[in-house]
Amino acid sequence: MSEQATAILAGGCFWCTEAVFRDVIGVSNVESGYIGGTQENPTYKQVCSGTTGHAEAIRVTFDPETINLDQLLDIFLATHDPTQLNRQGNDVGTQYRSAMFPADEYQKAAMEAAIARAQPDWPKPIVTTIEPLTTWYPAEDYHQEYWEGEGQRNPYCLAVIPPKLMKLRKSFASKVKA
Repeated sequence: MSEQATAILAGGCFWCTEAVFRDVIGVSNVESGYIGGTQENPTYKQVCSGTTGHAEAIRVTFDPETINLDQLLDIFLATHDPTQLNRQGNDVGTQYRSAMFPADEYQKAAMEAAIARAQPDWPKPIVTTIEPLTTWYPAEDYHQEYWEGEGQRNPYCLAVIPPKLMKLRKSFASKVKA
């Protein structure tokens, strides 16, 4: 087994981005959490208020020999709307921003290149930010693997997640778990 890598990505509601990346081959873990804010150990309620500066994000652990960072970033930029500033659909606020948090210069360069690759696919400018890696705070337990449980009964998730999964399966069929 090769060494695992991680990437931290924010694409709106973490329930929705987590559901997408749990279906990607080479991904061994997806953890929902908070990053990019000023308050230590924020709660979901505090982050949702928009006052902590955090983004709802996911920390993706993956095998770079199975799926490389470029492929992971291409999936990220294709399965949410990176042209919406501080929102995804009805979720509005900086906590729902599209952002990437590179661990090093290699990841930062890969993220910049991914934005450039994705831009021709979008009619408006991509506004995804590349922000400094700050402290990662795992979300509360009930947010982890949300789509696999409570999300199946949540009307918001039922409206938002299936189209994202369909886009993943259509556009990245070779990267989807069986």
